[in-house]
Amino acid sequence: MVMNRTDIEKNKKNKVLILGKVPPPYFGPAVATQIILDSSLKNNYQLIHLDTRLNKSMVTMGRWSMVKPFKSILIYLKMIRLIQYHQPQLVLLPISQSTPGFLKDSFYILIAWIFRRKVLLHLRGSNLQNWLNSISFMMRGYAEWFMRRCQGAIVLGNNLKSLFEKYFPDDRIFVVPNGGSYRFPATSATAVNDRVNVLYLSNLMPSKGIRDVIETVRLLTKEDRMNSNKLLVEVVGEWRHEKLRDEMMRTVEENKLPVVFHPAAEREKKLEFFSKADIFVFPPCKPEGHPWVIVEAMAAGLPIISTDQGAIVESVIHGENGFIVEPNNPRQIAEKISFLIENPDIREKMGAKSRKRYLENFTEEKMIERLQRVFESVIG
Repeated sequence: MVMNRTDIEKNKKNKVLILGKVPPPYFGPAVATQIILDSSLKNNYQLIHLDTRLNKSMVTMGRWSMVKPFKSILIYLKMIRLIQYHQPQLVLLPISQSTPGFLKDSFYILIAWIFRRKVLLHLRGSNLQNWLNSISFMMRGYAEWFMRRCQGAIVLGNNLKSLFEKYFPDDRIFVVPNGGSYRFPATSATAVNDRVNVLYLSNLMPSKGIRDVIETVRLLTKEDRMNSNKLLVEVVGEWRHEKLRDEMMRTVEENKLPVVFHPAAEREKKLEFFSKADIFVFPPCKPEGHPWVIVEAMAAGLPIISTDQGAIVESVIHGENGFIVEPNNPRQIAEKISFLIENPDIREKMGAKSRKRYLENFTEEKMIERLQRVFESVIG
């Protein structure tokens, strides 16, 4: 979007209070907040950030702590001070999809409503309706009352707009997919010893499909009799549970699987893993939004094997730049990996189409352009 000097000066008078966690720990919503804060939006708007982070590692996320309620109160007080001092026209709030999380978020909405600030919800996943259907009638009414105090919502894909159609008109539900800017190191994508390098990068937990990935490798090398020299699977991420880590490592060791585990990687190190990969696999079995790893894999020019969760199918087009498989189906994943190993020409074509889709739809510039249009619409 090209703006003249008058528009820029006018917009810079507009202030946006952005609530949200920032890394560490590194996970989708925190990464999104950091990208927005560092983006070119700050050239046109005064961005004020309220860090809502209560955890500094993935291990403590979702765990009760006596300190967390006091930290939350301090964050609410800070929000009041920021609103009183800066008088922002808009509050951007990443909305939670769980009862404890939404109860916490409802106080952010209440504070903004009391001070007559516009609130724009930012949904970073796709589990909202499942959560609303699972809670009591009273809690659902509570959640709906607070959502109706807001001026609209952002979702990560067109097929997620229906999650808010009960609360906002269609022109108040905005689609802004994730987008990033990446500079990959000049690493050859040809794996060591001519093995095809399959990358799985995520927080290591059952819902992200780590069990399916390990079972896939077992099927390929044991039941399908694929030579281990043809395949190398690199698993990158932080384990959420020690029991799961021990189980997966024991399976790999006992079956002598061609799997290498790496700790969570950040920035340049993570891009290095993408740069030397030939295939990217990410088969979540529970709701997702628009995973950053999918955007990164497209940017790296990789064919992608994933599942139909959230907005993934708006990035991974089955048979074009990858394959969509059923959740909890290692056999299907194994078939697709085997197909891509045996057909290097198709693998390269799919990777090129991933890169093309990224450049056309999922760059940081595209995301910020869309977000700016949303801000203008809601503030205006």
